Amino acid sequence: MPKEVVVIGLLALAGFLAGGVYATWKTAKFMAIILLVLIVVAVGGAVLWLI
Repeated sequence: MPKEVVVIGLLALAGFLAGGVYATWKTAKFMAIILLVLIVVAVGGAVLWLI
């Protein structure tokens, strides 16, 4: 599998999680913070996969 496919998948996952943060921020801030951490992990993994 080309590494670009994995990177695109991780960035898509980060975008999906960002939508979750936007949707849950007003009602469940703790869950939104957990999703923010997962976004950082997904983007970090994508960057490290490219290196």
